[in-house]
Amino acid sequence: MTLFPEIFNSYMSESIMKRAIEKELIEVHVYNIRDFSANKHKKVDDYPFGGGAGMLMTPQPIYDTYKYIVETHNIESPRVVYLTPKGQVYKQEIASDLSLSEDIILLCGHYEGIDQRVIDLIVTDEVSIGDYVLTGGELPALIMIDSISRLIPGVLSQNESFEEESFKDNLLEYPHYTRPREFMGISVPDVLLSGNHQKIEKWRLEESIKITKERRPDLYKKSCKK
Repeated sequence: MTLFPEIFNSYMSESIMKRAIEKELIEVHVYNIRDFSANKHKKVDDYPFGGGAGMLMTPQPIYDTYKYIVETHNIESPRVVYLTPKGQVYKQEIASDLSLSEDIILLCGHYEGIDQRVIDLIVTDEVSIGDYVLTGGELPALIMIDSISRLIPGVLSQNESFEEESFKDNLLEYPHYTRPREFMGISVPDVLLSGNHQKIEKWRLEESIKITKERRPDLYKKSCKK
């Protein structure tokens, strides 16, 4: 649910997302909230009661978009995620949880946000992608679509598997190397050329632990508790 559907169309027609849609592993439908405005000029915003800077998205177009979606697709009890700086910070655990849902509706705010009443009526989750403010919820929504979709079985090929990606077991990913064996005087670590898979796995785990400890001590502490 967005005021800027064009932002999604180009991303959904490329790479992994395109293949997943073509293989019918996921469906992505984009709805323009403005199309559902009862205002003759298709206005979707107004000044906030009580004063203050900026404009708020009014509840009617959002609520009617939501009603159209659930009725058209015969959806019962969907997860409705509102992208907002006030929400819970988005993490891999949330992506994993949402990947188990049959239907997810992502609500992209704009301006200074949306009327609280529509949040109270339809929103089940409020999510933030980080401690900063963006112009709208479209980029966060794309991030969520990407991160959730790659967890759906079959979306990633065997060569693109997410099983060893960053944040698995609260550890960041180890370094990767490919050809040539030497570049600008820097050689690939000998252990990766040894053919000894046990040693390679040990090296990768050690590197993951070292990188996590240096860059994300918060994750390192979590990994130590397991």
